[in-house]
Amino acid sequence: MRFLDEITLQDDFVRLEPLNPAHEEDLARAAATLSHAWYTSVPDSAGVPAEIQRRLALRDSGMMNPFAVRRLSTGEVVGMTTYCNVDQPNRRVEIGYTWLGAGAHGTEVNPAMKRLMLAHAFDACDAIAVVFMTHFHNRQSRAAIERLGAKLDGVLRNHRIMSDGSLRDTVAYSLLPHEWPAARNALDARLARY
Repeated sequence: MRFLDEITLQDDFVRLEPLNPAHEEDLARAAATLSHAWYTSVPDSAGVPAEIQRRLALRDSGMMNPFAVRRLSTGEVVGMTTYCNVDQPNRRVEIGYTWLGAGAHGTEVNPAMKRLMLAHAFDACDAIAVVFMTHFHNRQSRAAIERLGAKLDGVLRNHRIMSDGSLRDTVAYSLLPHEWPAARNALDARLARY
């Protein structure tokens, strides 16, 4: 399989569905629960339709495979995530542009969706590296990535210009195939609590 193949991934906790405009209402509701930190690019409720269209355009250009995250216990779509910066010839992919509504924070949702995406990347797509990148100041995201077992690769200084003109230092992490079994076991142990 390829990282860009349209696919639905599901376990007992979440279903990752190919993103489409029908997800707009639930995503707008989830976005409304968030306080928007200056170092993130999470849309507000009004910006959800444009963000869906942006991600779909990136999908159509072969740069991203976007998903809506459906929490199965409630049936609601609670956020978005993607395979992005796809380098299929080198079997590398980034999991990113992820956000979840506040009600899904600290629940089974993030470990379940990461478990599905990592399993698909390593087991079905034969990835040699899965990358995670976040803003240096996004401590919550960095902690979540580190809980996955991803290793710090470094800090890319002045990596991006933010919409407000500030410069973003990006923290880069990766998980490699020989690290996946331990990361999988840790995720399974976390999910067993639910």
